[in-house]
Amino acid sequence: MIVRKPKFLSVKSVPKLFWSSPKALTISPPPISVLFLVIGLVLFGLGEALLVASGAGVSPWTVLAQGLTQVTSWSIGYSTFIISLIVLFCWIPLKQVPGIGTILNAIIIALVFEYILPILPTFENPLLKIAEAILGVLVTGFGGALYLIANLGPGPRDGLMTGLQKLTNFPIAWVRSGIEITVIFIGWNLGGIVGIGTIIFAFGIGPAVALSMHMLEKIANKTTES
Repeated sequence: MIVRKPKFLSVKSVPKLFWSSPKALTISPPPISVLFLVIGLVLFGLGEALLVASGAGVSPWTVLAQGLTQVTSWSIGYSTFIISLIVLFCWIPLKQVPGIGTILNAIIIALVFEYILPILPTFENPLLKIAEAILGVLVTGFGGALYLIANLGPGPRDGLMTGLQKLTNFPIAWVRSGIEITVIFIGWNLGGIVGIGTIIFAFGIGPAVALSMHMLEKIANKTTES
């Protein structure tokens, strides 16, 4: 019996769909691109907030920030800022192009955390905690796909993902999960705290983004054909 690998695990690029902007760096982006960018970023932030609300573990990048605080005595917020700057500098050799999405990424996700996180449900049951963490990964992946397809500039970490994908030509799912696992390893060795939700996010976010892109491309193509 031959077991075929799911097609979405072979996705190697961000598709160009009807809401994709012709250029990432532009002062007059198409309104539909901005609309999908904002929707995607809100969902992205909601997904990450669900992970935090689950109490099953923080994201891999937060583990890295925690670890950095252990060796520098910086705050989590300042450590996260420095990490983001370092990642942005990595864009230069990877030839990544910023846009309004790069700026709105930080603003919108921060707003979602501020106003939505306090009203999200929290559970004591370990299975419900894990279920909420898994939902968070799926929502983050779908939101990430929507806003990346808008092509108005990725956030620091997503830009690292797309840049490394172009450099290596590996599938997006592999590249993203590889980045997250590497970040966990470094953060944990520096003293960051890893939970089951952290592991779920690291292994699940790459496939979640790739699956969402694959599904959105199929739906958009069918709609166009109709």
